[in-house]
Parts: sequence; structure tokens; C-alpha cells
Amino acid sequence: MKAVFSTSVSAIAFLSAGMAAAQAPQADPTVQAVPEATGEAPPVTTNDQGEIVVTGSRIARRDYLSATPISTVGSETLLETPSVNVEATLNQLPQFAQGQNQSAIGAVAGGGRATLNLRGLGETRNLILLDGRRLPLSSAFAVVDVNIIPPSIIEGIETITGGASAVYGSDAMSGVVNFKTRRSFEGLQIDARKGLSFRGDAGTFDVSLLGGLKAADGRARALLSIGYSERDVLWGQDRPEFFAQGVLSSFIGQGTFVPSANNLPTQAAVNAVFARYGVAPGTVPNARSLGFNDNGTLFSQIGAVNYSGPSTFQYSLLGGTVRQPVTMQEYVVQPMERKNVFAKFEYDLATNLTAYAQVLYVDSRVTGQVGFSPTLFVVPTIPVSNPFIPADLRTVLASRPSPNADFTLNKRFVSFEDRKFHSDAQTSQYIVGLRGDVGVSDWRFDVYGLHDEMDLVETQDKALLLSRMRALLFAPDGGNSICAGGFNPFGLGPSAAISPACRDYIETETHDVTKTRQNVFEANLSGSLFELPGGTAKFSLTGTYRENEFSFDPDNARESSDIIGTLLTAPASGEISVKEAAAELLLPLIRDFAIARRLELTLGYRISDYDVSGSFSTYKADLVWEPVRSLLLRGGYEKAIRAPNIGELYSSAQAAQAQIGSPPSAGDPCDVRTSARAAGGAQLATLCVATGVPANIIGSYQYTTVAVGAVASGSTALEPEKADTYTLGAVWSPDFAGPLLRGLTLSVDYYDITVDNVISQVAGPTAINKCYNLDGSNPSYDPTNIYCALIARNAASGDITTVATPYLNLGGLRTSGIDVQADWRIDLAEIGLAKGRLNLNVIVNFLDRYEVKLLPESPWLDYGGTIDGTQAATTPPVGLPLPDYKIFANVSYELGGAQLGVRWRYLPKMDDVTAVTRPASPAPGVPSYQLWDVNASIDINDRFTLRGGINNVFDKDPVTIAGTPGLTQPGTYDIIGRSFYVAATTRF
Repeated sequence: MKAVFSTSVSAIAFLSAGMAAAQAPQADPTVQAVPEATGEAPPVTTNDQGEIVVTGSRIARRDYLSATPISTVGSETLLETPSVNVEATLNQLPQFAQGQNQSAIGAVAGGGRATLNLRGLGETRNLILLDGRRLPLSSAFAVVDVNIIPPSIIEGIETITGGASAVYGSDAMSGVVNFKTRRSFEGLQIDARKGLSFRGDAGTFDVSLLGGLKAADGRARALLSIGYSERDVLWGQDRPEFFAQGVLSSFIGQGTFVPSANNLPTQAAVNAVFARYGVAPGTVPNARSLGFNDNGTLFSQIGAVNYSGPSTFQYSLLGGTVRQPVTMQEYVVQPMERKNVFAKFEYDLATNLTAYAQVLYVDSRVTGQVGFSPTLFVVPTIPVSNPFIPADLRTVLASRPSPNADFTLNKRFVSFEDRKFHSDAQTSQYIVGLRGDVGVSDWRFDVYGLHDEMDLVETQDKALLLSRMRALLFAPDGGNSICAGGFNPFGLGPSAAISPACRDYIETETHDVTKTRQNVFEANLSGSLFELPGGTAKFSLTGTYRENEFSFDPDNARESSDIIGTLLTAPASGEISVKEAAAELLLPLIRDFAIARRLELTLGYRISDYDVSGSFSTYKADLVWEPVRSLLLRGGYEKAIRAPNIGELYSSAQAAQAQIGSPPSAGDPCDVRTSARAAGGAQLATLCVATGVPANIIGSYQYTTVAVGAVASGSTALEPEKADTYTLGAVWSPDFAGPLLRGLTLSVDYYDITVDNVISQVAGPTAINKCYNLDGSNPSYDPTNIYCALIARNAASGDITTVATPYLNLGGLRTSGIDVQADWRIDLAEIGLAKGRLNLNVIVNFLDRYEVKLLPESPWLDYGGTIDGTQAATTPPVGLPLPDYKIFANVSYELGGAQLGVRWRYLPKMDDVTAVTRPASPAPGVPSYQLWDVNASIDINDRFTLRGGINNVFDKDPVTIAGTPGLTQPGTYDIIGRSFYVAATTRF
């Protein structure tokens, strides 16, 4: 069995079910002895001279001592799950919060990315590396898609907490995740895995071929990995017990006439029409949206008065309002297909001189789907001359002050194809380098050049063109002269009767093209300097040049705002470059003294010169003190930076959806159905009118959907973020105990990270809440408030059209907490019990605080202990679960070549984020949540291993967030249910 989970130098790791096998005596040459100093299992990466290079430092050394908390995940752990995604495994660690993942509910494919989010500080504030080198970027915002890394080539994953900019450069503010590949491999290995839910869906499949050889008397070494992965789609309707009321939208298939506040029909006309249906006068106010039954009659959407349509499956009458649950129409797990190739080659040109090359290529397709197109953002109007207008609607229209004016149609186009977005990405990286001895002392050098590129084409295959739709609606014959039958939008049945010719006329295929390029040239020199009382001082010098390019070319139809249900998007491009120099110095101060068995100080400094952002420096100081053999104390400080990335600098106005939820607990605060409107009283109503809600409908105003348009844009005036990071911890490994406690290791580590001058956006929902004083930010209900200035409303309907969310240097982020981990390995025979070994691992993260300062003059607000249900969010703390503590525990038993493991994950109850953002009217919080998993493996012989397991053994449902039916966070709570996997590995 290979090493699967090992406690690293700092013992901040979790134990997989296979750890028992990892600790057994074996022939794997990469698994090395436990260091005498700490009793901890080490990282396994060594250089050509057998020295260790630990993530967080570039200095090679002959022990595993590190001042920085490091967690290590082994290769087998990535295979002990039905998921084919790396981030799903890492997100089980308490150090991580959810990033972009396989379940982008309410969002398009997002390029198919899977991202990592250390400490919840954002996916742009941790650095993702492959063998200590940067990976290709998947977007203009310097985000790495970890799915491009083939699992078969991973030997381990090391994660450090705290700033590492002095070692690795910009972005390493919350920490670094370093994927370490196999140094070498001989022979052939085939691994196949199949996962499936117990409901027979949400299938996954993964197969890989790994081959390696040595030639020329071992001087030439080659490794090749070829892999294929696929993930099946899961629809919201496949889990109706949870998603039946998910994301209730007032855009419905029947369509509705939305009266303009400036051109309302008379109440008498509305009363007269509904009197024909036996409805009492005044039951339906004249400002209400009116829908269309298939028999030509009208219904009131609110109250479902005279409604004769469906009320189940993709329709809902919850709260007495006719709506459609969007989640029932969309993918909650996005289908994926991925092919990858990885190759590395090394050749010893001389005894101490090695040339090397490496190639990574990934071809992936991920499809996002967000239901049927609504008349959102790009809204069609209809002239009164349209021949399909029902007679009762004509009566209502004719009573308006301007009876011949066009009117607005709200509709979800269920008679057309749903909105699918295919993200086809080709990612490649090429590295060539030379490393060897300098010839002076033990000094060594490593020089390499790196080029990578990513080409992404995002295709909407059935986009609806507004211009074509308008041509049909404004044609005197309803469009029959353009395509057979024209288009009748009034009602479900008439809409469904559209001919294939008219469907083809309106639908089109659009293509948005994104390209990223990265070039890196780096040289490193390291070795010994002089002797100190504690040992040999060592150094590392590094020079780096890096350049990044990005371009985005949207489809012409998207650029001209001609696609129904999609916001305007503009082209964007930019490039940045940086020159850097860094130095690191290891000073062994004391060894084998009375006050210290070992005392070491590590110093680091880096200066960076960006062509746009200017020059700045970072530095660090780490200290390790081992007073006695069984106790290790460590601490460190780093001044870290993050320079603005291309997207933050150069993005043109880019539009996206921002979810604001629905009444009563969420939604537009001006909506009369919201608890916020009731709490705000007359002052809030006055502010709503001042910010764009027409005064004549303020008493009945309702916002008909759950999202608003958010328009982001970059700025070259941005300054770098700056962070102060502190870590302080201890590791205890008793060496005086008997067999029961001999295998115990306990670690406690404190971290404190403060980020100033944060580059961020004021999230759309945040701006809305603050403008309308839901959290006390605008106590005078002033319409000139800075947040109100970001909000734009439709002058006729009062609906929010967009919220401006430009990138700015805003306030700050700060978080602190404690990681506690216990690892306990017990040889049962040594304590007089059964044969075999028992392994117990528990990790707990205690969150002390997670504070956000939105603007420089704003107060710090603590979001610790809260959860935000916003989907697909990338601006902390929006969309994050931030529990007061998290527990991950694992126990496994191994005997010979067999092992059995049980894993437990626990999250406590949390308040809803609105307890902070609008404490006067908070939404309900969430209860505690726990999952149990089991797994097992057995070595049939030296060449064949079988694995299997069950996740979510008790089929635990996800929790409902904010009391909103169907709203959860799929990156935190399991939406698939009980699932299993079976896998096999064979070696030749």
C-alpha cells in the first residue's frame, strides 16, 4: 500500500482511512523514517542528494523540521471517494472553505473550474503550485483550476497556513497548496474507479494509465500518465424532496403582463374582466402582474386568482403565488468529461548535472445549465397590434392612459431549449530546466523556463435572440410571414405550439473565447554558508521573471445585449509582468544545550517590481525551538502582498447575476412582502421611492425574481493588498510512554491573518442591504448614501436592473483561530489485544474571528459562526460557511494488506449571515450537520488492490439555509446522498 495520509512536520493533516496501511513496514522507498525530533511522519520529496525541500521554504535540508504548519495528503486519499475532483477531498480539511465546485447551482459552468479557498479568505489569496512551480491560470483573476492536475501523478499534497509571499511571491497570503508529483516510477500501473449514488445516478468514472522506465544505466528517467474522467449530470428534479421549491422565480412559462407604474390600467377594467370569472371587485389590484391561461382568460400571479395551470413539478403555488422553482429545471451537479496527459523526463548529463522537461495537457468539457431563459435583463416588449393578444388582456390594455403604448412581457421560455453553457478548455504547460552542482561546497542551482496557456470556449448552444423575438412579436401577422405560424407567447399551450422553423429562427449558438498565457523564467542557488553553534547555516537565492496575458472576446450577440436572459458583456484584455529577487537564510542557533535541544531561525526577503503596480517588498521570520525531545515549539511572522491581477486591473464592464433571494426573509427590501419592508416602515418606503420605485406603486411593489444584474469593472489605479500573518504552535510527541501512548502526536497551532487594502467588490446583495439600512449602515435613509449610488432601477417598474460592483481597494479582512490535531497509532498486539493496528486521527479548527471591514472607515463586522447561502460567490465572506468550529475524525484498522476505516465530519449550528448584515430582521440559521463515511481496501497480491467505500452512510439530507426552501451550499452539504465507489489498481 502507498502512503495515503501522513502527518507532516507540523502535524496539521488529516488521516485517511488508508493511513494504517501507510504506516506499515513496506518497500516503498519514498516513505521515510519518522524524525526523532517530533515523532511525525514526514513529507517525502527529496532532491538529488537526498535532502528535503519542504513547502514554504526553498532551502534543502536533511531533516523535516519546519516552523510553518503543514498538512500532507497522500495519493491514495484522492482515490478514496466517489468524486473525481481533487477539491472535494481537500475541502474536508478544516483549513479549507468551499470554492468553485461541481455543483454551481444557479450559475453557468464558470469554465468548469474547481478552486481552493484556504481559511475562507478567497480563491485569489492562496497560491496553487505543482512541484513548487506556478500552474496555468484559468481566468483573468489568477485562479487555478485544480482539476487540471491528473490524480495518478500526485504523490502528495502539502498545504501551509499563513503568508508565503517572501518565498513564492504574490498571492500567497492565506497559504500555499503544493501538489507534488512522483519523482520517478518504473513499470506500468492501471487504476480504475466507478462511483454511483444509491439512487442510481450522479455517476463518476475515472481511469488512468501510469508508466515509467529508466534507461542508459539509470541516467535517463521517464514518466507518462494518461487519464480519463467523467461525471454524470444530476438534475434538481432528481432530488425533489429537497429542491421542489428551490429558487422560486416569478418568471413563469405562461407569461405575465407587467403593468407600468406610469401607465397603469384602470381598476374598473381589471374588476370587470375578473368579474367574468366570478371574482369580487378589488380582489386583484390594477398594479398586479396578470398571467395567461391557455383558454384566453387572465389570472393574478399573486394570489393565484383564476389560475388554471399546473402547480407541481416545475410549478409552485407556495405562498399563494404562481412561480417556477428554477432549481428543478437545472443541473445541480454539472456533467464533466476530462482527458489529460502528463509526462516528465530527466537525463543526467553528468554526475551532478541533470536536464529535465515536463509536459501537462488537459482537455475538458463541463456543461452548466440554469433552466429555461427568462426575460431577465434583456426584456422584450409587445405592441398592442400583436394578433395573439387575448381579448381580456386587450380590454385591460385599452383602459391605460396611453392605450396604444407597447407593454412589457415577463416570461420563462419553456417551449425553447433550456440554457446550456458548454465550457471547452484546453490547458497546456511546458517546462524545461537544468539543475546540478555549482562546484563550490554543496551549492546547487536550478534554472528553468515555463510556458503555459489556456484556451476556453464557452458556448451557449440555444441562445434566444431579442432582435429575432422582437421581429416576430412586432410583425402584423405575429411573425407568420417570417416563419411558419409565428410565435404566440400568451400561455403554455400556445407557446408550445411554436413551429420548428420559428424556433430555429429565434435560437442561435454563441461563443465566448477566453485565452490566458503565462511565461516564467526562474533561477535558484542554494547551499551551505558557515557553521553556527547549532549547525550549518544555509541559504537560498532566487531570481524570477513572470509575465501573464489575458484576453476575452464575447460573442457579438452578447456584446450587443441581444441575448434574452443575459447581461451585456464587453471584450477585455491585458497583461502584466514582474521581476523579483528573493533570499532565504536558515540559522541553526543552538543544538543540544540545556535550554534547547534545537533552536533555529529562518529569515526571508523578496523584492518585486511590477510593471503596473510598482515595487514593493515582503519578508518573514520563523523560529523553531525544541526544548526537549518530545516537544516542538514554533512560530512565525510574514509581511505578505498580493498584487492586483489582470482581471482586477483591466476588466471592462462584465455583467453577471447576483442572487438576492426571495421574500419574506430576503429579496428586494422595497418589496412589500419582505420582513425588511415591514421593519423599515415609512422611512424605508420613502427611500425606495427616492431610489427609483414609482411612488404610485410603492404600496404594492413586488420584485418578481431572485437575482439582480451585477456589473464589475477593473481599474489600473488599484494598489496591492498587504497582509500580516502570525503563527504560533506546539507539537507534543511523548517518547517516555509505553506502547499505548508511544504512537500519540498532539499539535496545537494558532494563526492570525490580517489583510489590509483589500481588492474587492461591494457585493450586490451587500450594497442593497446597506443602502436600505438593513444593517444600520444608512440610519438616516439617505438616498445619496454611497451604497445607494451603486443601485440602478427601471424607471417604469421600479425593478433593480443592475448593481455596480467595481474593483476597489476597500477595507480589510482578518481571521484567527486554532487548529488542534491528535494522531494516535496503536499496535494492538503490543498492548495484549488482537493483531493489527488501530489508527485514530482527529482535527478540530476553532474559529476565533472572521472579520470584514467593507470600507476603510467602516467598523469591523465579525461573521464568525454564520453561513451565507449566496451561490457561486467569489467575494468573501459572501457565500461562505464560517462555523465556530469544524471537526474531522477518522479511525481505521489494518491487518496485513487489508484495512477498514470510518470517517466523521461535523459542523455545528450557524446563524444566518443576515444576523450580521441586517440584524433587525435576520433569516433563520442552520442546524448542526454530520456525515459518516466508511471505506476499505485489500491487497489481493503484490500486483492487485481492491478498494471500495460508502459516503454519507446514513443518507443525510443537506440543510436549508435562511429558511428558504431548496437553498443550500453544495460545496459544504452533501446534495447527492448516500453513494458508493469501487476501484481497482493493478501493477505490472
